[in-house]
Amino acid sequence: MAGQQVHNIDDPKHFVLYRYHPSLVAAAIFTVLFGLTTFFHVYQTIRLRSWFMIAFIIGGFFETVGYIGRILSSNDQWNLNPFIMQTLLLLLAPALFAASVYMILGRIILLTNGEPYALIRSSWLTKIFVTGDVLSFLMQGAGGGMMSSAKKDPSKIKLGERVIIIGLFAQIFFFGFFVVVAVSFQIRARQHLATLNSTLLPWKKFLNVLYVTSALILIRSVFRMIEYLQGNTGFLLRHEVFLYLFDALLMLAVMVVVNVVHPGAIAGLLKGKADRERFVELAESNVESKEAKSSTTVGSRSLA
Repeated sequence: MAGQQVHNIDDPKHFVLYRYHPSLVAAAIFTVLFGLTTFFHVYQTIRLRSWFMIAFIIGGFFETVGYIGRILSSNDQWNLNPFIMQTLLLLLAPALFAASVYMILGRIILLTNGEPYALIRSSWLTKIFVTGDVLSFLMQGAGGGMMSSAKKDPSKIKLGERVIIIGLFAQIFFFGFFVVVAVSFQIRARQHLATLNSTLLPWKKFLNVLYVTSALILIRSVFRMIEYLQGNTGFLLRHEVFLYLFDALLMLAVMVVVNVVHPGAIAGLLKGKADRERFVELAESNVESKEAKSSTTVGSRSLA
């Protein structure tokens, strides 16, 4: 019980690490599940050479280690160190998922030659949203750090909660705007997209994955914001089941959905598209060269 004075878990006058007894079984199950899907992501990313998914993989490791922290907390719920571990890692992991999701849309736009239909140019799209994601990540991390180091100081704990709430609000704002950009692209480009060969360019399944993962991350972020708004004695923080329903389960679904339809395949499709375009350019160049040569030959004969 080192690192934390023991209070009654129902005592509203003191900040308590857990308002319940953390479940060992639930934490162990999700540690294994997140570990499996994360290592499968590592394999897929290496095989498909989709390095833009590295942030996603780091998020998976955050989830895995975070639930290991909850396993440790189930043995001693008053120990501050595993509480800090699980609080920070589980809080920050979805921001890393979001960073990779933002990059998917830019690649879909490039794959479909949809630049004219995008509200934001693909070259700026990733920069804008990843910057917002980094700001959200830093604010949530700073707020979690404040709460972790506050110990018995209620004012520091409250300040940390406020910073986390601002970070979550920023994440929801940027993610919500991102969904608007994605939907508007599909609507504006619907006639253009309808002309594409869906077998050669399966853009729709990648866009559907983007929508599903975005919705899951948004729901989770709203849940977390409400949780912190309610405070340490709030209803959500007093019932562990909500953490597993609205965070663990949703984030696991995000990872599994992306396992099933891995956006790393877009990297291969973009390479194939670039190769085809280079081949066409080379063929056109050869034709023009032959025509020019033929024209020169005809001109020479006329002069003769």
